Amino acid sequence: MLAALGAAFFVVPLVGLLVRTPWGDAARALTSADTLEALRLSLVASLSATAVALVLGVPLAWVYARVDFPGRGVMRALTTLPMVLPPVVGGIALLLAFGRRGLLGAWLYDSFGLTFPFTTAGVVMAETFVAMPFLVLTVEAGLRSMDRRYEDAARTLGASRWTVFTRVTMPLIAPSLLAGAVLCWARALGEFGATITFAGNFPGVTQTMPLAVYELLNTTNPESSYALSLVLLFVSLVVLIGLRHRWLGSA
Repeated sequence: MLAALGAAFFVVPLVGLLVRTPWGDAARALTSADTLEALRLSLVASLSATAVALVLGVPLAWVYARVDFPGRGVMRALTTLPMVLPPVVGGIALLLAFGRRGLLGAWLYDSFGLTFPFTTAGVVMAETFVAMPFLVLTVEAGLRSMDRRYEDAARTLGASRWTVFTRVTMPLIAPSLLAGAVLCWARALGEFGATITFAGNFPGVTQTMPLAVYELLNTTNPESSYALSLVLLFVSLVVLIGLRHRWLGSA
C-alpha cells in the first residue's frame, strides 16, 4: 500500500500534465516562432555545455580517480557541489565571479572587453556549472572500476601515456563516458535557476525552453506551457530509460 502511494506521488502529477495539455493546440504551441527559437537556443547551449564539460570534466575525473593529493576529498566536494546547490545560488555565485564587477569578470571586461552575464555565452556557462558534476562523477566511477592491467600491459609494450589514455583507457570507459555526457546534456537542457539568475530571460538570446515554459505559465495562455513541458518530460524520460542499466543492471 505504501509502495503504491509512493508510486502515485510521482505518477499522478505526470498524468495530470498529460490530461490537461490542450492537444488540439499543441502543434501550434510547439511550432510557434518563439518556441522554435527557444528550442534552438536550448539545443545549442546544452550541447555546447556538454562539449565544455567533456573537455574540462574528463581530465578532472581522471585526476580524482588516479592522483592522490592533499585535499582531494575537499576539492571533489567543491566541484560537485552544484549537484545539490540551489540553482539560484549557483547563478548568484556566477554573477559574483564573472559579472562586470565580479572577481574575474571585472578583469576580463577591462582587459579583453568580455562580458558573460545576460548573453548566450552566459547560458552555456550556467548550464556547464550545474551539469558538469554529473559527468565528472560518472567518468570517475568508470575509471575506478576499470581493469588497470590493460593500461599496465600497454605501458610495458612501450606505449606513451597519451597513447594509453586514448587507445586503452578511453575505449574501456566509453560506456561511462557516454552515460555521463548524456546525463550532463539532459541536466543542461532542463536548467532554469542558474540560467535566469546569471543570463536573464531574453527571447532569442538567453531564453531556453525551461524559461519559455515559465514565461508562458505566467501569461494569459498558460496552456501553451503544458505542451512545452511535455517536450522536456519526454527528453528526461528517454534519458532515464536509456541509462537505467547504469543503476539497475539488465533490469
